[in-house]
Amino acid sequence: MPDLLSHAFIAFTLCTLLARRYDWLTSEYVTVGMAGAFIPDLAKIKLAVDGAAVGAALDLPFNWFGLHTLGGAFVSVLVGVVAVTRGDRRRVFALLSLGAASHLLADALLFKPSGRSYPLFWPLTQYHPPTPGLYLSTDRWVALVTGVVAAATWLAVRWRVSRNS
Repeated sequence: MPDLLSHAFIAFTLCTLLARRYDWLTSEYVTVGMAGAFIPDLAKIKLAVDGAAVGAALDLPFNWFGLHTLGGAFVSVLVGVVAVTRGDRRRVFALLSLGAASHLLADALLFKPSGRSYPLFWPLTQYHPPTPGLYLSTDRWVALVTGVVAAATWLAVRWRVSRNS
């Protein structure tokens, strides 16, 4: 759980900072960016639905892990984009993509015993980029640090808005 919370905090911070630059990026759109940060973790549906069972039902090889890659996240973002009105599609695409990209980047920094990350850029390449191994997904300090940064960002933006009003 600290991992998922950290992704939400990172996306919130990025979107809140961008909202200072773009007037259209309201709190509703910040929430869209945060939702985008959850997209790669849709792969955790494997805990409830076995990929082999889905593969047998489709009569195709299937693995939920594909959702946790660039290609899977892109397809998921496209699904999210068609679920909104035509006028919001570009903004929703950009924010869902930002959230998903921040998630994938943060996960690429995880500690792995092999020293290599997962095939982040699949289906473009099967290459496993090296990882600096900065933290584990179970480390609570990451959620604490990203939470403090998110809170500080929120306070700074709120203070600056109230000061300018």
